[in-house]
Amino acid sequence: MKPDRKTAMVAGVLFILATAFSLASTSLTGPILGASDYLVSAGSNTNQMIVGVLLLIAAAGSIVLIPATLYPVLKRHSESIALGYLGLRTLEAVTTVIDGIALLLLVSSGQQYVKAAASLGPTFQASGTLWLAMHNWIFGLNPIIFGAGGLLLYYLLYQHRLVPRWLSLWGAIGIVLVIVFGTLQLFGSGPVYLAVPIAVQEMAMAAWFIVKGFNPSSTPTASAS
Repeated sequence: MKPDRKTAMVAGVLFILATAFSLASTSLTGPILGASDYLVSAGSNTNQMIVGVLLLIAAAGSIVLIPATLYPVLKRHSESIALGYLGLRTLEAVTTVIDGIALLLLVSSGQQYVKAAASLGPTFQASGTLWLAMHNWIFGLNPIIFGAGGLLLYYLLYQHRLVPRWLSLWGAIGIVLVIVFGTLQLFGSGPVYLAVPIAVQEMAMAAWFIVKGFNPSSTPTASAS
């Protein structure tokens, strides 16, 4: 198998894994974090929260491996953009891990809150509020970081026809919408449906990478800045 073909297949699988791990994590932690008594719920559902965090960390690992895998191909067209994409997705992975740590600390606060005497309850409730707030800020910030990296990726894919241009344009539009979602989330609440187009596009692109690979008609250029 040619190196670029293998690279495309691995990248496609990583896109799928990153999405699958993230969705599985949210399905476990989301109902707990969204409960009115989230602190008691987090402290009483420790195993579910831990599994959710482990899945989140697995998603972070997949996230950083995507640009690392694509780097040799992207570098031939623009080393600076390839490095920018790698840097931004690494930052996204780091904040995702920080999110996981915040959720684990929320679990600890919940456990102590459930066990604490009435006089100590407000202390653990305050710490739980802090960890949940950190999670909520990251939930809004990460789509913006992801979007900034995505703009670099889809510019390069479109400019050098590494995949069909309609697929790159779909990705670029989806990226803009997810940046809007993240921005609205930071200021209050963003409608989740804004993230749907890029989620579907990434699965379509992952399938394209696995089945078709990179467009053979694209002509690699010397490493550009």
